[in-house]
Amino acid sequence: MKLRKLYYWTTRIGTFYIAQSNDGRFHPVYDDESLGSYATAQQAAEDLAGGHTFSISSGVDTADLGIPDQISDWNQPR
Repeated sequence: MKLRKLYYWTTRIGTFYIAQSNDGRFHPVYDDESLGSYATAQQAAEDLAGGHTFSISSGVDTADLGIPDQISDWNQPR
């Protein structure tokens, strides 16, 4: 599945992305791994910030990383 990275947020353990797939779904991504599939980028950001996505390989709870739940607070690649 090809993902186009639209937003990013850097944390103490690395960078997280919100990416869009060819089918229009949005995916929170860490270490090139999709952590779920959402209808909107906002939903993906909220679940990632709240720790409600698939677990990441490092075992860290994403709710403890200071990830913003508002997509408007995320950075966009240039």
